[in-house]
Amino acid sequence: QVQLVESGGGLVQAGDSLRLSCTAPPRTVMWYTMGWFRQAPGKEREFVAAISRSGPTSYNEDSVKGRFAISRDNAKNTVYLQMNSLKPEDTAVYFCTAAQPGAPSRVDGSYDNWGRGTQVTVSA
Repeated sequence: QVQLVESGGGLVQAGDSLRLSCTAPPRTVMWYTMGWFRQAPGKEREFVAAISRSGPTSYNEDSVKGRFAISRDNAKNTVYLQMNSLKPEDTAVYFCTAAQPGAPSRVDGSYDNWGRGTQVTVSA
C-alpha cells in the first residue's frame, strides 16, 4: 500500500487559483500513474486528471479542461494539481491516487492507492 498525503485545499472565491499537492513515498511518483479525483457532497467520485510515468496526461474535459493542470516533480516525490479560474461547482474533496504503470486511466477502479483527501471550497 502506497501512502499518499494531499495538501493545499482551502476556501477561495470564484475565479481564484489553488495548487494541490500530493506527497508520496520515494520513487512512487516517477513509477506509478498518478491521478486526482474529487467528490462533492451527495455525488459520486469524479475523475479530474491523471499523468502517466512517461508523461501523457488525461483530463475530465467536460469539467476542468483548460483550467486545471496536473504535473509532477519526481525529485520531490510530489504530484500537483494547479487549479485556475475556480468555480463553485469545483467544490469537493480532492483525492490523490496512484495506479500501477500504464496509460492515465479515468476509471477509479484502476487505482488501488488513495489519499484521505483535501477539501476545496469555492464561494460564489
